[in-house]
Amino acid sequence: MIEDFGTITATSAALVAAVLLVTFFIGERIGRHNIVDVVWGIAFAGVSVASAALGDGDPARRWLLATLTCVWGLRLAAYLGIRSRGHGEDPRYQALLAKSKRSRVVAVLTRIYLLQGVLIWIISLPIQLSATLAPSLSWWAAAGAMLWLLGLVFEAVGDAQLRAFKKRPENRGAIMKHGLWRYTRHPNYFGDACLWWGLYVIALTGGPEILLTIGSPIVMSILLIRVSGKSLLEQHMASRPGYADYVRCTSGFIPRRPAC
Repeated sequence: MIEDFGTITATSAALVAAVLLVTFFIGERIGRHNIVDVVWGIAFAGVSVASAALGDGDPARRWLLATLTCVWGLRLAAYLGIRSRGHGEDPRYQALLAKSKRSRVVAVLTRIYLLQGVLIWIISLPIQLSATLAPSLSWWAAAGAMLWLLGLVFEAVGDAQLRAFKKRPENRGAIMKHGLWRYTRHPNYFGDACLWWGLYVIALTGGPEILLTIGSPIVMSILLIRVSGKSLLEQHMASRPGYADYVRCTSGFIPRRPAC
C-alpha cells in the first residue's frame, strides 16, 4: 500500500504541475490568468482518474470516486469557461499581484499557480489514498454519494440561477436573492463543501487510514468560507446597494429560512 500510495502521490503532483504549467503559458499568451479557475476542476478530475488507474484498492470505490470527481470538475470547468469568456482578468488576481513586490512572472507562478497546485494535491489526498485500500464499499458510500449529490445540485442550480439572473438587463447592479439564493447567500459554495465532504465519506469506506487525510475537506471548507470564496466575494459586494439588507436577512452559508 505504501509503495502504491507513493507512486500515486508522485504521479498526481507531476500531473498537476504539468497541467498548471501549460495553463500558465496559455495565460501569459492571452493576457489573463483567471483561466486557472477553469483548470481547477480539470486538474482534480485528472488526479482522480490517475489514482483510480494506478491504485490496486477496491475497484468500485476507485472508479466511483473518479467518476464523481470528474462529473464535478468538468461541469465546473465548463461553467467557469463560459462565464469568463469575453471578460478581462479576475479582480482577485489583480489585487493579489498588486500586493507583490517581486517580478510579475514570479508572483504569478508562486501566488497563483503554485498555491493552487499545492491545494489541489492536498485536497485530493483522500481520493489518492483510498485508491490503495482493499476494503470494499459499504452503506457509508451511499451516504457519501447522497451528500455529493446534494452538493452538486446546490452548486449547479445556484450557478444556473445566478447566470440566468445576470443575463437580464434589468437586473444589472441588483442583488440576486431568489431561488436557492433566498436561503443562503452562497448556494454554490455550500454545495461545493457538501460535495467534497461526500467524497471524503466515500473514501472513508477504505478504512481508518483515511482519517489521516481529514485535513483535506477541512482545507476545502476553509477556502470556501474564509479565504477565496464567501469572504472575498462579500468584501467585493459589501458596497453594493441593498447588500447589507440581504446579509441581514439571509444565511451566510448553511441554507435556512430567511430571517426577514
